[in-house]
Amino acid sequence: MYCSSQFFLSLGVITFLYYLYECLKSPLQLLYYQWLEIQGKAIPLTEKFGKWAAITGSTDGIGKAYARELAHKGFNIVLVARNEEKLKETADDIAKEFGVEVYTIKADFSHGPAIYDKLFQDLAKKPIRLLVNNVGIGHNPPGITPSFTAEHLWDVIYVNLGAATQLSRHFVDLWLKQGISGCVVNISSMLEGQPAPYGAVYGATKAYLRSFTTALQHEVQSFGITIQLLSPGAVATKINSYSAWCLKGNLLVPTAEVYAKWAVNTLGKCDQSTGYIWHAVHLATMKWLPTFLRIEMVKMLVKAVTDDTTNIYEASIRKQYGQL
Repeated sequence: MYCSSQFFLSLGVITFLYYLYECLKSPLQLLYYQWLEIQGKAIPLTEKFGKWAAITGSTDGIGKAYARELAHKGFNIVLVARNEEKLKETADDIAKEFGVEVYTIKADFSHGPAIYDKLFQDLAKKPIRLLVNNVGIGHNPPGITPSFTAEHLWDVIYVNLGAATQLSRHFVDLWLKQGISGCVVNISSMLEGQPAPYGAVYGATKAYLRSFTTALQHEVQSFGITIQLLSPGAVATKINSYSAWCLKGNLLVPTAEVYAKWAVNTLGKCDQSTGYIWHAVHLATMKWLPTFLRIEMVKMLVKAVTDDTTNIYEASIRKQYGQL
């Protein structure tokens, strides 16, 4: 009986220590990578991934800040976005400030499969070995799934799922044929970890992206190709414009520039990260909670920070459907 009790006690301690390691690993890694950068001990990223990086959704928010941070580290930049005016403005700013080459590609991922032949031809004009799949669409404002049009939901599917899937496949295939190394960064969300009421389709696309990216890592890691999953929490960008509280920013909701500085430091060093120290702390805290409590927390948080709650509260939804 004593031996049996000792066995289960030891098993419990080992399980707890492993769970604690899983929760604390990301925050500690982020602090270490930041220290390496400050000390000037990090290997230059251009030595690992060549001189050209492509970023989708690169004229706003995280994508734009990420492109600027890569340019600061010596990369020539390929900007991919749908707004030609913003593309030119962003390209001019980056080229002038950082003295790098900038190439622009106009592409609207919400148009689905029809855009990819032309897009791949344009991307082939530069020797890209670092791809950042950042482009994404959210629900603005949040609400129950029937409150969104079918067109909007197709846009979310085409942009959030289609772009990362097709571009990841294309570049991994290209690098394998060329026998060279490369890196794909897929930017997901902390919402990937549980269902996300009032943002159900957006959250589901991020759960897909986590599963797809993790599987792809295992498929190609032996070929010297790096696949990274970034899972940020809220960032003060246009995708969160439904919330004045989010746009103000705070410790847990950094600006895109602050987020990008932390996130780029994880490149080539870890396969998965939130990309930002306080998001990592937040996620570590959330991991202690069972899924049903995390879902309830998402519901409470969305209600608390959303400016227009017309499609969230039961009474207003019933009124819209003539049930009151």
